[in-house]
Amino acid sequence: MSHRAFSKRVYEDKRDFDEMKNAAAEFYRVSRVPQDMERALHQLFLHRPADLHGYLADYFANLAAPPRISRVTGRQVYDARGRLSVEAEVFCVVHNKDKSMSSAAVSSHLVPESQERTEHVMAAVLWINEPLNSMLKDRNPCDQLQIDDILSTFFKDRCLEEKEVRDRERPEVIPSSSPPQTKDKKIINKDKKSIVEKPFPAVEPQKPVLQGSLAVGSVSLAVAKTGAQIQGIHLYEYIAALRNQEPPAQFHIPVSLVTLLSCGKTSPGKLNLLEEVILIPKVGQQVKQIITMALEVQKEMMRIMKTLTNGGASETFVCDSGALAVSHERAEQPLDLIAEACTNLGVPLGTQIHLALNCAAHELLDPSKGKYEVATGVLKSPDELVDLYQTLISKYPAVVALIDPFRQEDRDQWEKLSSMIGNSCSLLSDVSYKSQGPPLPGVRGHILKHINETTVSDLIHMTSEQQGSVLMGTTCSEPCSEDSLSDITVGLGLHYVKLGGLSGAERMTKYNRLISIEEELAQQGILVFKEKHPPPLFPDNPHKHSGTEGARSGLEEHSSHLIQTDL
Repeated sequence: MSHRAFSKRVYEDKRDFDEMKNAAAEFYRVSRVPQDMERALHQLFLHRPADLHGYLADYFANLAAPPRISRVTGRQVYDARGRLSVEAEVFCVVHNKDKSMSSAAVSSHLVPESQERTEHVMAAVLWINEPLNSMLKDRNPCDQLQIDDILSTFFKDRCLEEKEVRDRERPEVIPSSSPPQTKDKKIINKDKKSIVEKPFPAVEPQKPVLQGSLAVGSVSLAVAKTGAQIQGIHLYEYIAALRNQEPPAQFHIPVSLVTLLSCGKTSPGKLNLLEEVILIPKVGQQVKQIITMALEVQKEMMRIMKTLTNGGASETFVCDSGALAVSHERAEQPLDLIAEACTNLGVPLGTQIHLALNCAAHELLDPSKGKYEVATGVLKSPDELVDLYQTLISKYPAVVALIDPFRQEDRDQWEKLSSMIGNSCSLLSDVSYKSQGPPLPGVRGHILKHINETTVSDLIHMTSEQQGSVLMGTTCSEPCSEDSLSDITVGLGLHYVKLGGLSGAERMTKYNRLISIEEELAQQGILVFKEKHPPPLFPDNPHKHSGTEGARSGLEEHSSHLIQTDL
């Protein structure tokens, strides 16, 4: 290489280096990196931590760009009963890296079995991986309200599309000149007097479950868990902050209502009426104490049943709710069994323990006869069922709540029963299915479940708008390892939660999470206990929730909501 060529190359290299140095200086000036470095080193010197690089890593992590959703994926999983379900997973760009943040699944007891269920799940996976993935890309995972609004709007649009398809496929009906009239039925009593009997209200068709709806609830919960993780707080704290618009100063743990027995349609005996017999412990006990007491009651019941069968094998098994399914013919028998067990243990009913009965009456109706099959071969009209309940409550005053004692169409009977027993026993109704009609008369409490298209924002809204108390529960198709329901109940400030019996990983995972939250709050000194509610289970005029109430006053004003897992 000649001297001239060498000199030219040195000149060009120096020029390129100077240009790069100037570009770097401008880049650092605009991004203010030197100032940030100077402040970081200043703070490092002031604090002089043992882990210098760890301190710097945390310092600069706080200056990093907020995470954004990079993608949302859906996949098929199996629930606690081995049935197909959907799990949503949220990925975010964190510190320039694509990172899996959280995953979630919600239950769906409304989705049918077999091939149709498979189609529901496949549709949900498709929704998550394609349209929802595109719609949520680059969104702030901490903006729960906006994301839930996107999910709800998407679902409503799909519902409208489905309705248009059904309308096009439905054959055209020529309207009649006069609407058909329902005639009252006349019966003749023994005095040969004509009595007009009201026609039996027709069964309202169940709202169809839109294929893919599982995607909405799963993605909403996964995003909420992601938001909590990004903010470095627990899910219950995150939901409480969403509900109250700021983190509350104190928390309370909802009272665990434990299912002891099942004498419903799937139980071995003739009795169908009592789908669940539920233990209501005295308010103020720790979750561990409640579980220990319920286990002792179950153990004593098993001993009594074994004695009655002279040491032989009693006809019992653990049902889907995690409780003992026992063989009985009359409603009094399981209540007598529990009463005897409690007396033997020194915790008589009506003092330390009360009971709730989940009747699930909508599953017992024989539409052709207009009656409820309360036991095999035993049919009761709605009015006869009112009398049965009144007799039962009079005999067993420890029963302070009835869940779904009638189907929703029997409004007269709801009101009649409430007027008879309302001073000592609360009537609760399932609000998982949004009814188009007016509120049921006489109902003091509601059961809410996190299923299908229900978003986290929906749960917050539903627990604040419901007249009366809300109780949260579970379904028989719960995700195997999902314990978020426990966080949700604490975050919503509910007074009661029904997680089912004390058997099965999908239920015990939730009980264990409640124990963990309770211990953590106690260690922090921010755990409070609610005052005991005398019978009936819920007050007549529960306070309505206000999103801006103060910490202590807000805690005292919370509605007594109950969340249940689907059974």
